[in-house]
Amino acid sequence: MNFDEASVISALARIFGTTHRGVEIGIGDDAAVVETTERTVITTDMAVEGTHFKSNWSSAFDIGRKIAAANLADVYAMGGSPKFLVAAVTLTGAESMEWIEELAEGIAHEASSCGAYVVGGDLAKGPCIVIAITAIGEVENPIARSGAQVGDSIYISSLPGWSAAGLAVIEKELEEDLAVHAVSEYCAPTVDYAAAIEFSNKRAHSMCDVSDALVIQAHQIADASGVALKFDQALIAQHLEFATLKELAENQNVDVWQWIFAGGEDHVFLATGKDLEGFCIGTVVEGAGVLGAEMKKAPETWRHFN
Repeated sequence: MNFDEASVISALARIFGTTHRGVEIGIGDDAAVVETTERTVITTDMAVEGTHFKSNWSSAFDIGRKIAAANLADVYAMGGSPKFLVAAVTLTGAESMEWIEELAEGIAHEASSCGAYVVGGDLAKGPCIVIAITAIGEVENPIARSGAQVGDSIYISSLPGWSAAGLAVIEKELEEDLAVHAVSEYCAPTVDYAAAIEFSNKRAHSMCDVSDALVIQAHQIADASGVALKFDQALIAQHLEFATLKELAENQNVDVWQWIFAGGEDHVFLATGKDLEGFCIGTVVEGAGVLGAEMKKAPETWRHFN
C-alpha cells in the first residue's frame, strides 16, 4: 500500500475542491453545509467490485464516471437538477494513489458535466472496492413513475442495449469495429442529460432512468400508474442506431431485442406524455403490464438476488 488516509483525503480535497457559492462548508469538516432553494430530491447508489464493475475491464476514470452517472441520472429522472454529491469509498489497500485519483477525477468529471459538485464523503478499508454515492438535487415539479396516462406516447432518450452489448463483447474477448462503441458504453455510458431536461420542460407525465432493464422499468411505470405500456418494435427498429446494434447482435448469435428490452445499465430515460422531444416507441393503453416486448426467449434481466 503506497498511500495513507491523510494523503488520499488531501488528494480528494484537491480534486473535489470548489468555491461554488452554494457550498458554505465543503470537504474537510465533519459534514458539508450547502444552500438549496427548491424542494430537495435525494438518491443513492452503490457499486461493488465484481458485481457492478471490474477493474481489469474498466479504467478508474471510467468507473468513477459510470457510478456518478447512475446517481445523476436518477435525479434528472425525477425532473430535478443535481447540485451536490457525497461519495463513500471502500478500498482494499492494494490500489495505487494514481488509481484513486483517477477514480475521483472520473466522478468529478461526470458531476461537473451536470453542474454538480462533490462536497464530502467517507473512506474505509475492506475486502473489495465499494463505491457509494449520494446525489442531492433540486426539483420544482417532481415527475413520478405513477403519472402515465392512457393515450400518452412512450419515449426514450436514446436506444438502450449498448451496455449489454458491451458486456457481451468483453466477456467473449471479441475484437471487431462494431464492438468499440458498445464497450465504451458499458464502461462509461453516455447519458443524455439534456433529453431528461427536455422531457421535464415538456411536462412528461411519467419518467424513469433505465438502469435495470427497459422491460423492468416499463413494468414499474405501468404498475405505479395502473395502465399498460405497449411497445411498437417497428418504431424501435427505425432508430438510427438499431441497424448497427442488430448487426453486432447477429454477429454474436444474440437476439437484439434481448439487449434492448432486458439489457440494463444504459441510463436511457423512459418517459410518457404528449409531443415530447424524444424517440417515440409506443403508447400507453388501458390494462396492466407491458405489451409488445417479445423476445426469442424469456428475458434475462439484471437481478441483485436470484
